[in-house]
Amino acid sequence: MRAAVQHEIGQDKLEVLDDVEAVGFGPGKVRLRVRAAGLCHSDLSAMSGVLPQPAPFVPGHEGAGEVLEVGDGVTGVKPGDRVLVCWLPSCGTCPSCRRGQTQLCLAGLAAAGAPNFRRAGGSPSDVFGFAGTGTFAEEVVVGAACAVPIPDDVPYEIAALIGCGVTTGLGAALNTARVAAGSSVAVIGCGGVGVNTIQGARAAGAAQIVAVDPVASRRDAALRFGATEAVAPDALADAKQRITGGEGFDYVFEVVGKSATARTAYETTRRGGTLCVVGAGALDDNFQVSMFELFFDEKRILPSLYGGGDVLRSYERAIALWRAGRIDLAGLITHRVPLAGINDALDQMRTGEALRTCVEI
Repeated sequence: MRAAVQHEIGQDKLEVLDDVEAVGFGPGKVRLRVRAAGLCHSDLSAMSGVLPQPAPFVPGHEGAGEVLEVGDGVTGVKPGDRVLVCWLPSCGTCPSCRRGQTQLCLAGLAAAGAPNFRRAGGSPSDVFGFAGTGTFAEEVVVGAACAVPIPDDVPYEIAALIGCGVTTGLGAALNTARVAAGSSVAVIGCGGVGVNTIQGARAAGAAQIVAVDPVASRRDAALRFGATEAVAPDALADAKQRITGGEGFDYVFEVVGKSATARTAYETTRRGGTLCVVGAGALDDNFQVSMFELFFDEKRILPSLYGGGDVLRSYERAIALWRAGRIDLAGLITHRVPLAGINDALDQMRTGEALRTCVEI
């Protein structure tokens, strides 16, 4: 089958190969035919080495398709079912799961250490899948918990986005920060996850939502998705002064994944307000606050992993809000490319030209 492979970490291009085979099928596993995949900035971070990932590997973790085959013991899905790919499934039995923090379950990440693919004639023959999935491929084998059934009225491309970017952004606002109605919000970083954070804040009833991004097209997109104002980073201080009288916003979301923007977000949050860190950053990029300001300002610093809540419930909520017209999911997809055009899509995301690209496989 065909798959897009990165041979070494740090390369900025993928090679679309036709000698790749999905491996690992057996008890408790599901073989999927991928129909659509979303290109997320986390894929770029894995390619560049910001996020740890063994190579060679197939990027992609937002995906949806149909079940081709199920292994022994799999009862939740059957051949022909439409599913989305959950890249961080919960085991249901670990301490995090028993506490109800299923997004912190490590079982899925532990499984990511095994190769997902094999090349018939290539060297090395073993190929990994990003986050234990690798949706830039025509087929993938995943654990049964990674294959989540979706209703027939949810298109594959929308289901793929719900599998990560939508759930992460909405959940940051609704689960982690719990944005209050009538509050003021700033969102720093308005890519695919950032605009969904904006949609979550709007759904929660925020009165002012300021979108902050250096790319003009992303600022325009943020306004379409519910921001009340969109500014470049150098205009954020003025927006803080005008909207909050200099006090700072009730909630500030950092959706970039860098300590510099996290520091800006901290300084833009009012005393007693909430800084929610959504961006996935590097292991060696340290965010610093002084012990005095930590004590004196009483700002809540809340990281949000995969939307900060039970992902299955979050998927259902996203679908319900989409059906009700409360959030726009189709509008997130600004570009569509075949698998052969994946490198053009990567370039579009790096420049900020694409909000979210659907890879049609």
